[in-house]
Amino acid sequence: MSRFVPVDRQTGYLLPPSVEDWLPEDHLARFVVEVIAQMDLSELSGAYAGRGMAAHHPEVLLGLLVYGYATGVFSSRKIERATYDSVAFRYIAANTHPDHDTLATFRKRFASQIETLFVQVLLVAQEMKLVKLGRIALDGTKVKANASRHRALSHGHIGRIEAQLHEEVQQLMGMAENADRNGVPDGMDIPAEIARREARLKALAEAKAKIEARAQERFEQEQQEYEAKVARREAERQDGKKPRGKDPKPPQGGARDRDQINLTDEESRILPVSSGGFEQGYNAQAAVDVETMLIVGTTVTQHSNDKRQVAPMLDVLGALPKPLGQPEVLLADTGYFSGANVALCAAADIEPLIAIQRDAHHRPLMERFADDPAPPASTDPIVRMTHRLKTKAGRALYGLRKNTVEPVFGIIKHVMGFRQFSLRGLSNVTAEWSLVALAWNIKRMSVLRGA
Repeated sequence: MSRFVPVDRQTGYLLPPSVEDWLPEDHLARFVVEVIAQMDLSELSGAYAGRGMAAHHPEVLLGLLVYGYATGVFSSRKIERATYDSVAFRYIAANTHPDHDTLATFRKRFASQIETLFVQVLLVAQEMKLVKLGRIALDGTKVKANASRHRALSHGHIGRIEAQLHEEVQQLMGMAENADRNGVPDGMDIPAEIARREARLKALAEAKAKIEARAQERFEQEQQEYEAKVARREAERQDGKKPRGKDPKPPQGGARDRDQINLTDEESRILPVSSGGFEQGYNAQAAVDVETMLIVGTTVTQHSNDKRQVAPMLDVLGALPKPLGQPEVLLADTGYFSGANVALCAAADIEPLIAIQRDAHHRPLMERFADDPAPPASTDPIVRMTHRLKTKAGRALYGLRKNTVEPVFGIIKHVMGFRQFSLRGLSNVTAEWSLVALAWNIKRMSVLRGA
């Protein structure tokens, strides 16, 4: 006869249960609580006035958000439900149940402090001897915005809608003047119809003005780049060299018909994605430590091109606390290559290894085992970097890039499930990306500690 473990849901506990008995010793939820307990949350707790009902401690709310992002639960409503349904969330909340409004407000209210908390986690990792800056891999990934691309309007389409609405307003005003003679269709309220169209025209005018302001910023940037190219070619002519290629064309000012704005999140952009097609989103950047796969720096941009993202990331890395160390090598793919970026890395005492062109997947056998080329006599940083990438050691070092940052993005998107921002606006999504990186780091630190 079979023997079964007894099932008894009615008998009460002889002693009150303890939350300490609910999870295994090496559970991620325990580690989240341990790490957050070592962080300085005085700035967050000091923001509470102390009036009204007792508030949930920032340590609890932050722990719930971090564990939620680390395990693929991003919705504040789902986190609230998990404090009832999940043993791990109930452990972090110490058997309390913050509602979804409290969680959502906390995440948005303290968005500006999350980047500081991200650095604090890195310092905790440094104290645990889990990270020390050295070789850094930089890459970006497109993340969907909390907005539909179908809520986007182009400059050309706005012009066509405006013309249609102006025509309809004139038609309605004519109907109002002749209402006594011709009558009005049943159910039509002419003043309401005119007011509705005038409100839409006002909203379209505001959207059009924002598109034109963006176009002016783009023109100024393109004009600076054009003047730099012209100056560089003129300097080459004065040195007796013949510039390569055609002379650059001056940029054209004004908004283009395809320039767009999204009515849900106007700071998001239509970006090409690696799988093909386009998506309404942001370009999230991450600098990852090669040795530990911990994220040590994050930025978010609206530009699809990565070429301008080296300078912002160097600023982020340069602002990290000194105990974390100094980056020594920056690994990046061809999307980041430019002479200016190489010079910026050299000026920051960081060796750049930025691919100049795509490497073939299957290099010839003898080329793989060929001797390293002779060192160049030139001190030009691009020449020296090109030589370094052709050496065996340089190729091996650069090869660590795809084994470092790309797996991190893959785990964040396909294991943790983070494919879309919950917040809107560039500053808010920048803070949310820092929260994602913070959650990844704690998740990774838990693995490294066990190893």
